[in-house]
Amino acid sequence: MKRDANGFPIFTREMRKTHTILIPDMLPLHFVLLSRLFQQAGYRVELLKNRSHMVVEEGLKYVHNDTCYPALLVTGQIIDALNSGDYDLAHTAVAMTQTGGGCRASNYIHLIRKALRKAGYPDIPVLSLNLSGLEKDSGFKLTIPLLLKGLSALVYGDHLMSLRNQVMAYETEPGAAAALTEKWLDNLNGQLAKGRGLSAHAVRRNLKRMTADFAAIPVDHKPRIKVGIVGEIYVKYSALANNDLEAFLASQGCEVNVPGVLGFMIYCFRNVQKDTELYGGGSIKAFFAGLGLKCLIGRENLIRAALKPYPQFTAPTGFRHFEKLAAQVIGMGAKMGEGWLLPGEMMELIEQGYENIVCAQPFGCLPNHIVGKGVMNRIKSIHPSANIVAIDYDPSATRVNQENRIKLMLAVARENMEAKQAAQEAPAVPETASSEAPAHKKAM
Repeated sequence: MKRDANGFPIFTREMRKTHTILIPDMLPLHFVLLSRLFQQAGYRVELLKNRSHMVVEEGLKYVHNDTCYPALLVTGQIIDALNSGDYDLAHTAVAMTQTGGGCRASNYIHLIRKALRKAGYPDIPVLSLNLSGLEKDSGFKLTIPLLLKGLSALVYGDHLMSLRNQVMAYETEPGAAAALTEKWLDNLNGQLAKGRGLSAHAVRRNLKRMTADFAAIPVDHKPRIKVGIVGEIYVKYSALANNDLEAFLASQGCEVNVPGVLGFMIYCFRNVQKDTELYGGGSIKAFFAGLGLKCLIGRENLIRAALKPYPQFTAPTGFRHFEKLAAQVIGMGAKMGEGWLLPGEMMELIEQGYENIVCAQPFGCLPNHIVGKGVMNRIKSIHPSANIVAIDYDPSATRVNQENRIKLMLAVARENMEAKQAAQEAPAVPETASSEAPAHKKAM
């Protein structure tokens, strides 16, 4: 087996045909579609769904306790899966993304490798999925065609997630939105398996059809509490990490809005340009980042165009406006972790009517606490009606305490909603009589 300078096994090109690649789940809708693309490219991929308490226990056992909660969960989920006996360990590999930035996510690969060695799995290769030139000798390559296909899959995932959440809270037939989501996942998987549904024209057509299908689901118009979810990217999206936050809010009768992953990608490409603007140099890198940014914004505009004929649906505000919203709160040079993206998402949610926000704060993620909790007072000074609660997620935090804090936020949200309804239903106040006396009285 080929190994690197530190003795860790390397995933080779030949392993594509023999090894099953395990990927920790974060975005259920998006990753299902991405898995299909990887399979089409010749990789055998499986998403991990194990969610028992042993995931946390294994993470605590093999990862330093001062490491961030997402790293602990990801590592624990991988080791728990390998312990299950469900996989041929001689033909199993693990894949993980690397950001290449200051976040400790850049070091997940090394943490996982060390944990696997300590857990008794020294021959399990760990692949790096990155755009930063890391792990260059890996047999897993993110080619330009695969990246473009992946972008289409992410657009579909964002759109499905948004439509499902906006309809589910109001559907008159429980389960209709979830069933339509599964139907469209099957449809898209079928298209992707045949290499279809990937061009801009095909994406535009599918987005329009999706929107029309969800708009046709019967709904009522009873007001619901609107809640947005922001935070560190893994905890924001992963039900394992946030204790089924979306499902809990839905059970409380809320309409949930989770900003899409496309916005995070736009933020990453924009930061490359910002580095050049602020510090100089890297003009070639900035040029290619600009091309990527143009492509991403184009895909975002396809979503906006698909939603435009349906005023009942909330669409992304558009990147340029989003950037202006974020700049009201924090400097655009703040790009560690979620940086200026997180404050921008809160500002965008409030502007769209989602004044109630849960900010998911994982243990050990210092940037997230600074750009999350640290900007809340600033946001409330701009939007006094904002109702934001920061919820900590770590191995010792209990689900009951987390949900009780969210219920307190929802109680305030309910009071605010009822007050607004009462103000709207109150009879109009008669116009005040003119202070100027009639002419005949003046004469007297």
